[in-house]
Amino acid sequence: MTPDQPWMWHWGGMWIFPMIMFVIMIVLMFIFVGQWGWRPPWWGPGGQGEESETSLEILKKRYAKGEVNKEEFEQMKKDLLS
Repeated sequence: MTPDQPWMWHWGGMWIFPMIMFVIMIVLMFIFVGQWGWRPPWWGPGGQGEESETSLEILKKRYAKGEVNKEEFEQMKKDLLS
């Protein structure tokens, strides 16, 4: 089996086709998925479809941590909702 046999010519580069297709699929995935606003978790916050945390949610977390007391919480909540 020497390289001068015609049926053996294609084996030299046969491994490159699956590698190229894999790279193309990954690139297309990021292009199409990026258009819909979805972002992988490792990209962090800030995607088009993500909603930011509301001020009321932040206030509730601060109250749960004990950063504000009940009276302050009620006053701030009233101010936010009015």
